[in-house]
Amino acid sequence: MGKFQYNQMTKVDIDDRVLIHLQHVMSTKLRRGEPFAFTWRDDASLGGGRTTVWVNSASALVFKYYGSRQPALNHRWLEALMFAANSPNGLRSVPEPEDVGAVSSLTEAVA
Repeated sequence: MGKFQYNQMTKVDIDDRVLIHLQHVMSTKLRRGEPFAFTWRDDASLGGGRTTVWVNSASALVFKYYGSRQPALNHRWLEALMFAANSPNGLRSVPEPEDVGAVSSLTEAVA
């Protein structure tokens, strides 16, 4: 479980696999000079609901990973997240699609 921090005040726990994909999309948007909204669901212990922040080049973003290995990237998921980020509603986590180019098992990789 990783952690996303926005402007030193707002923090949210996000699975490392989800977080690495969000980081790639956010980095791409910011490199292009494209600000965007980012929305996530709040934990039930915080009362539920959701939080939206406006992300731009002045935003201080921290991506903290607790796992020791970087998860493999799913390019179809990156595309789906970028599509969401470019929409009027902004970036939000969307379900991970199957990566058609991925090897689904070690047996297939060896065969």
